[in-house]
Amino acid sequence: MRMLGLASLPAVNATLNAACTILLILGYALIRRRRILGHRICMLSAFVCSVAFLVFYIYFHTHAGIIRFSGQGWIRPVYFVLLVSHTVLAVATLPLVLMALSLALSEKFTRHRRIARWTLPVWLYVSVTGVVIYWLLYIAYTPVGAPALQSFLTFSLFWFPV
Repeated sequence: MRMLGLASLPAVNATLNAACTILLILGYALIRRRRILGHRICMLSAFVCSVAFLVFYIYFHTHAGIIRFSGQGWIRPVYFVLLVSHTVLAVATLPLVLMALSLALSEKFTRHRRIARWTLPVWLYVSVTGVVIYWLLYIAYTPVGAPALQSFLTFSLFWFPV
């Protein structure tokens, strides 16, 4: 089995953020249709994606250090506004998600709905901007200080061995 290299972790994290976004939207659509089991599965899966993201994110930055954005001109302040808002809201999202999850699992649905109304849009923003930040940092511009990026082919062969 191939090992997932350190340089592949940003792509894995972007994939986890994208999956989380899709699961959150699907979970919301399901609860609006009163499909409770589907909603529960989607939201628990989104939570698992977020936890996996956090584990990989901490591991990556513990081993790779700080990665600098190389974009110049108008994109630089745009990137940093996204990064700061993403980071601040990501920190705020953790207790919101834990509270919403705890209330749902303890079947306190009235309180769960009240907190979920705030949690969902913040969590969605964090997930979507996570993908945008990845794209800006690693795809649109060359990151400074990042481990050598493996090609998409190497990344995809890990997930789909031949």
